[in-house]
Amino acid sequence: MTVTRVVDTSCRLGEGPVWHPDEKRLYWVDIEGGRLHRYDPETGAHDCPVETSVVAGVTIQRDGSLLAFMDRGRVGCVVDGELTGVTEIVDSPTRFNDVIADPAGRVFCGTMPSESAGGRLFRLGTDATVTTVETGVGIPNGMGFTRDRERFYFTETEAHTIYRYAYDEESGAVSDRERFVESPATPGLPDGMTVDSAGHIWSARWEGGCVVKYDADGTELDRFDVPTEKVTSVAFGGPDLDSLYVTTAGGDPDGGAGEDEDAGALFRLDVEATGRPEFRSDVRLG
Repeated sequence: MTVTRVVDTSCRLGEGPVWHPDEKRLYWVDIEGGRLHRYDPETGAHDCPVETSVVAGVTIQRDGSLLAFMDRGRVGCVVDGELTGVTEIVDSPTRFNDVIADPAGRVFCGTMPSESAGGRLFRLGTDATVTTVETGVGIPNGMGFTRDRERFYFTETEAHTIYRYAYDEESGAVSDRERFVESPATPGLPDGMTVDSAGHIWSARWEGGCVVKYDADGTELDRFDVPTEKVTSVAFGGPDLDSLYVTTAGGDPDGGAGEDEDAGALFRLDVEATGRPEFRSDVRLG
């Protein structure tokens, strides 16, 4: 396994990588820096098409545009690099965190806890209706689906746990929550995740400096070191989905000193695995 620093960003909180197969580019966000990043691995080109107050995560829409999840319950569309149609979909004093589209075009999206209440997990329907899935969550984080689309994974970082639910594709409902992985207190906490084509789970480890690979039964298979501590999320990308991209945090996008020289950069791990195309959202905001 080799690890390569591919983009010298200094994200405060790099998160949410997603491969756009139409554009053959990787998108990710710097939540606290308010920037949407994109990277073309063929040319090495990197830019930030959107700069705003907060952008916490994106999904790819079926028409190729992006759905951007922001702060204060707001969601907007990114079309041709422009953020438009920002709409409040939930009443929340906090920002969104991790998001994922499901097989039917809905989006599961978590919000951060506030001083008076825990975080929440919502399901955003294709008609923009919102259903509350979980309340009282420490920090809602990485999500994914099993290969057969019958189970849904959801990471609660503060609980050191990845949960698994029964998932109904027709309705989007989840039920029968069980602990899939309860990670030890060290090193670090489970953060973003993805599921590969073989059904293995790849979990980023916040303040753990690594990515952990699990079998479909929750057995740890391997862990891969990343040269900075705050490893936030992972996604397979490239034309053959055979590169594992890793986002990190702890940098300073304004040019100040980061927590270390690699903090906030984008990395690529060359691993013996391939990903699956991400499901696309099909949400009509208005």
